[in-house]
Amino acid sequence: MNTDGIGRVAWRKSTQSQGGSSNCVEVAHLPDGVLVRNSKNPDGPILAFTPSEWRAFLGGAKDGEFDL
Repeated sequence: MNTDGIGRVAWRKSTQSQGGSSNCVEVAHLPDGVLVRNSKNPDGPILAFTPSEWRAFLGGAKDGEFDL
């Protein structure tokens, strides 16, 4: 995935994470993938996913694969 211009991406946070939640992530969409970062540490590590990896992650989350 090409991450050139990463400093100019538009990050967004889920409306579900408003109101003091301590588990917040932000996502940014690129033409060839998705970036994810911790909203409480925006200068920290960023995860990069291809479109197919992101779809697989979302599908697993919707199916409850990551529920504790």
